[in-house]
Amino acid sequence: MKKVYVVGTCDTKGDELAYAKKAILAAGAEALLVDVATQGAYALADISAAQVASHHPDGASAVLSQNDRGAAVSAMSEALAAFLATRTDIGAVLGLGGTGNTALVTAAMRSLPIGVPKLMVSTVASGNTVPYVGPNDLAMMYSVVDVAGLNAISRKVIGNAAHAAAGMAMNTVADAASDKSGLGMTMFGVTTACVTQVRAMLEQSHEIYVFHATGIGGQSMEKLADSRLVSGLIDVTTTEVPDLLVGGVFPATQDRFGAIIRTGLPYVGSVGAVDMVNFGARDTVPVQFRERLLHVHNANVTLMRTTAEENHRIGQFIVERLNRMEGPVRFLLPLGGVSALDAPGQVFHDPNANAALFSAIRNGWKPAANRQLIEIDAHINDSAFASALAENFRAIAA
Repeated sequence: MKKVYVVGTCDTKGDELAYAKKAILAAGAEALLVDVATQGAYALADISAAQVASHHPDGASAVLSQNDRGAAVSAMSEALAAFLATRTDIGAVLGLGGTGNTALVTAAMRSLPIGVPKLMVSTVASGNTVPYVGPNDLAMMYSVVDVAGLNAISRKVIGNAAHAAAGMAMNTVADAASDKSGLGMTMFGVTTACVTQVRAMLEQSHEIYVFHATGIGGQSMEKLADSRLVSGLIDVTTTEVPDLLVGGVFPATQDRFGAIIRTGLPYVGSVGAVDMVNFGARDTVPVQFRERLLHVHNANVTLMRTTAEENHRIGQFIVERLNRMEGPVRFLLPLGGVSALDAPGQVFHDPNANAALFSAIRNGWKPAANRQLIEIDAHINDSAFASALAENFRAIAA
């Protein structure tokens, strides 16, 4: 049986962590108590803080000799991620703590593949959990009271979390019996017509996962790629890049495209919806952008047309990352327009801005045997462009 790894700083949460381990054992699962304190030692830990710290790339001293608590916590988190990567018996990971423990443990949890159970009992679980969860299947349980002593409330909350972790460890969800490989795709409302056509062309041969390109959507797709839960990507909609570079509300991270660089998975991409930056309701648009070309998509989403200068930067960002991909790559440019709003007669139609985008990608492109830049004289939502995406994916995924 795989084990529940109960993780926390035993110098301040020792009793609570030991209680969780005891509850897991009583439920019938196996458990290990892992200490990640940056000071002191806890005799009842199954895995000592020193053992965890030894997995830091620069050795245990990089963790345990830090005078700055923040630096020590960050280093221990890095060591914990490396430690967990060496374990082959993880049935679930259960963490307990306040802000410091939550930051430390969840950062390491996020390094684990999708599908490995991860549960964090935290004082900050009822607030903004995005920094802790990210694009991961990480569950947060609000501790109600601080994780600072055992009492009638904390025993219930921690006990429930322990039983949940035990149940997940003892009842592994079997992989689906399917002979179709997973295929990730990115979509926005303005590229839906394209993605729908591509799905229809490939769904007989692939199990297709579509991700809404809202910042976290692209991160989720790349997390699946890093976890090898997809066999390739058709990244139609890279609109999160403009939000990152210009300041929208659905930004990518600087690691956008990083999973493809790391894994070498077959990749077909395009520039869907890079004609826009996303904001919230009309009155939330930053002052410096209020005189720009804006389109109210709905009551909660306002779109801003990207300029030629912004498109040039967007193209440079994308092509720099494409050039680092060593797997099979096909990147397609839709010369007739990049979104439903970027077409003749539509509000964002701007051939000059698109020309700056395409020029930046062409000029920055480094030819290589594994990569092809392909220009299609069609709009992104045209059937010809959708067919080209599907055909190129079939060619490199065979």
